[in-house]
Amino acid sequence: MTQSNLIPGRRLRLGVIGGGPGSFIGSIHRGGAVLDGLFDVVAGAFSSDPDRSLAAAKTLHIERGYADGFSLIDSEAGRDDRVDVIAIMTPNNSHFELAKRAMEQGFHVMCEKPLTNTSAEADELARLAQQHNRLFCVAYAYTGFPMVRQARAMIANGDIGEIRMVQCEYMQGHLAQLGEDELSGAHWHFDPEISGPSLILGEIGTHAYHLASFVSGMEPSHLTADVCSVTPGRDAHDYATLLTRYDNNAHGLIWVTQAAAGAEHGLKFRIFGSKGGLEWHQQQPNELIHRPLDEPCRVLAKGGPGLYPAADRHTRVVIGHPEGYQEAFATLYRDLAEAITARETGQALSPDNAFPPAEDGARGIHFIETCLTSSQNGGSWEALR
Repeated sequence: MTQSNLIPGRRLRLGVIGGGPGSFIGSIHRGGAVLDGLFDVVAGAFSSDPDRSLAAAKTLHIERGYADGFSLIDSEAGRDDRVDVIAIMTPNNSHFELAKRAMEQGFHVMCEKPLTNTSAEADELARLAQQHNRLFCVAYAYTGFPMVRQARAMIANGDIGEIRMVQCEYMQGHLAQLGEDELSGAHWHFDPEISGPSLILGEIGTHAYHLASFVSGMEPSHLTADVCSVTPGRDAHDYATLLTRYDNNAHGLIWVTQAAAGAEHGLKFRIFGSKGGLEWHQQQPNELIHRPLDEPCRVLAKGGPGLYPAADRHTRVVIGHPEGYQEAFATLYRDLAEAITARETGQALSPDNAFPPAEDGARGIHFIETCLTSSQNGGSWEALR
């Protein structure tokens, strides 16, 4: 991996909102941001409780701690050494207002998915990014794995021909039974006012939908969906199956659940074209299975021979040494840093730079709403915007 050219004289400065001590996603974001030496995390607001937020900043050795996210945004806007990027990893219903304020104050944004809880808000964030000329990355982190980038490049190059079938599934098992925090109402993910209209679609459904679209280079034109709960006593959705159709007459399947007892993290895609197929498993992320028509199956390895630059540019260690989830986040931060640097310095941006923009996040929310419309109408086929 070649080192990126940075804004002359310094790393980019990152301010984070949410993801304090004990947060799984917070440490992943902070670690991913600094992994390639492109960012320094210099500011943070880590809790909705001001005292806890300030205490967390001290615990994490963050230079500038703030009582809340809006204070961070407004205060940083007035500094000569202001942050360049605001990373948002708060509950879903707060994404819109925080991201909106950040862009209005001139910051680039990294935001967790789902982007918002409504398509109107998601479309507005995409519009604001254009209006304020800000770069906006949605944290669809699975797109950052080198072998996912390899699959995308192979399909774009025509290596498996015209796409005919697109399948993606994401199986988790941690909600196979009702938990105490769910029964007591203590877990915000089960509150639709906070997490959005569908737990399963917002949590992992948008990941599967985006991954399939990112790799195949195609968006479905229509879908039919079954969205429900399969766990007795649960109101929130924990299961969804949908069929998709594409304008080129390709067909697809997306299956997602968090209630598969015993499952770990079974995200995978299988995409077949007129000349072969590709298969990738997130639990074995350093391999990509290529099945050429009338030829032996082959397994491409991260860091190995025969890969496109799109994969090699995000390979950090040599073949045989695994890379994973943290590095995938680092890829998104690297792409974002390179895009910011190119904009600020007038440098050419690599054609393989592929961070998911706000428009991708908005498509994810339209996907959720279209699935729910279909499911509520007994599985009707619905046009997907």
